[in-house]
Amino acid sequence: MPYEPGSTQCRGLIAAKENLLSAMNSLNKIENIEHLQLKLKEIYKEIDEIHEGRKILENET
Repeated sequence: MPYEPGSTQCRGLIAAKENLLSAMNSLNKIENIEHLQLKLKEIYKEIDEIHEGRKILENET
């Protein structure tokens, strides 16, 4: 069941996470770019944490 975003911010964060996953999958077979994959994973994690915070904030209102 897909998550229904409650705000423009959540929709933007979800789109950003999906795009990062797509980029990571596209780069998966390219050699010698592990450092880029790690950076993308760090960015994904940070965006996910922001998204979780937004969901909590929106559920409180």
